[in-house]
Amino acid sequence: MTDAVLRPHAEQAFAAELALLAEHDERPRPPGWKLSPRAVTTYLLGGELPGGAEITPKYIGPRRLMEVAVATLATDRALLLLGVPGTAKTWVAEHLAAAVSGDSTLLVQGTAGTAEEAVRYGWNYARLLAEGPSTAALVESPLVRAMRRGAVARVEELTRMPTDVQDTLITILSEKTLPVPELNTEVQARRGFTVIATANDRDRGVNELSSALRRRFNTVVLPLPETAEAEVEIVARRVGQLGAALELPEAPAGLAEIRRVVTVFRELRSGTSADGRTKLKTPSGTLSTAEAISVVTGGLALAAHFGDGVLRPADVAAGIVGAVVQDPSADAVAWQEYLETVVRERPEWNDFYRACRDLS
Repeated sequence: MTDAVLRPHAEQAFAAELALLAEHDERPRPPGWKLSPRAVTTYLLGGELPGGAEITPKYIGPRRLMEVAVATLATDRALLLLGVPGTAKTWVAEHLAAAVSGDSTLLVQGTAGTAEEAVRYGWNYARLLAEGPSTAALVESPLVRAMRRGAVARVEELTRMPTDVQDTLITILSEKTLPVPELNTEVQARRGFTVIATANDRDRGVNELSSALRRRFNTVVLPLPETAEAEVEIVARRVGQLGAALELPEAPAGLAEIRRVVTVFRELRSGTSADGRTKLKTPSGTLSTAEAISVVTGGLALAAHFGDGVLRPADVAAGIVGAVVQDPSADAVAWQEYLETVVRERPEWNDFYRACRDLS
């Protein structure tokens, strides 16, 4: 039952919306797709269907980027979602897979320890020793299962995988075939198969993509929210979803506190105050929208369980300090400077200033 699951997959959490879109979708669908490209874009960006049914937006950002991403999946090219941490790459990839093939679970998680078998295939060694190489002894990777079913496979954090493992994808993406020499056979992809990968070049442990592999992808760069209001909307919407999923006691997330968190992150990210008058030291962390969501969600938990049920400056202060001060030596200096030169000068932020000062 999905109501007992901490985090349902996109196709489970938004099953009703996907069904509504399929019901009203009269446009041509590429082979293997559950929805047309136009309907997939509506699912991502939100909209109103005939009859007044509302589709909630999953991504708030430039429409053209999502149209390019969806159009790429309708060709024989794979899609690479590129961007700094916290730009919703994983979120978009999951929802794209859910809308296109109805299954977002065919996932390879890239890490420094990802082995080639995670991309290609492995073996059930008990059966291999007992029977020798056979189809029954083969353990298929999520990519191979996606090839057989004509579905979308996801590869998360592609640049964290070792280079030789990355290059295992080249044959799959270019030939749509995976040789299995031990069985003198191959796996051929069915129509509808494609790959969505995510990557960023800001984290430590990044392994650059080879030019041969990069050519197999169409790249869409996901930016940070362009305006503060767009970022506030993203944070408010996602915090509401997380609060419901986690069954937090009712604690209204006031837009004033969300806007304060977003303002702090945007100013420190850009290295200048909102009015452009004060230059600031930039901390080492990314201070992304995802981290802002985490700070506000943590503040709601504090307000609900240890406060009066109303989100207040003291509830978000600890989360902000923890997000900003990643490197105690350098970031602490940047934070103190911001606190004294910007926050202290805003009379309406007095409560927040005192709460942050007490933690410093």
